[in-house]
Amino acid sequence: MGSLILKSSAFFEGSEIPKKHGYKNGNVSPPLSISGKPADTKSFVIIMDDPDAQAAVGKVWVHWVIWNIDPNTNEISESSVPTESKQGKTDFGEIGYGGPAPPDKRHTYLFKLYALNTTLELSDASTKADVEEAMKDHILDETILKGTYAP
Repeated sequence: MGSLILKSSAFFEGSEIPKKHGYKNGNVSPPLSISGKPADTKSFVIIMDDPDAQAAVGKVWVHWVIWNIDPNTNEISESSVPTESKQGKTDFGEIGYGGPAPPDKRHTYLFKLYALNTTLELSDASTKADVEEAMKDHILDETILKGTYAP
């Protein structure tokens, strides 16, 4: 980990994600800000998932996969996707953002940001596994923003 930072004006590291960002309560992606990118960054990837779902549904639940985010992106506004970026399939079986929806209790959600030295040649609706495979050996830096959400 280097100097890459991912923040949100909607919630602080480790704090509660506002209800409107939940899957059943508006499903609005939170605003995000990116800073500290490595000099050779050609694109960013964001993967949002819920490792706590493992206990409830038997796997890490994927909520958002977005790649080929322009390296000059500093802000991603609420409920928006950067131009030219691509979104993949979530475990809801949908393309795009799928907000927190814990089935049982409070879960921790991870917004993982990766700075890559390339752009990814992937089709629309690619999965988290597709993106992770494609970005192997291309990660310059990575960071995580954590938030929690309860039903």
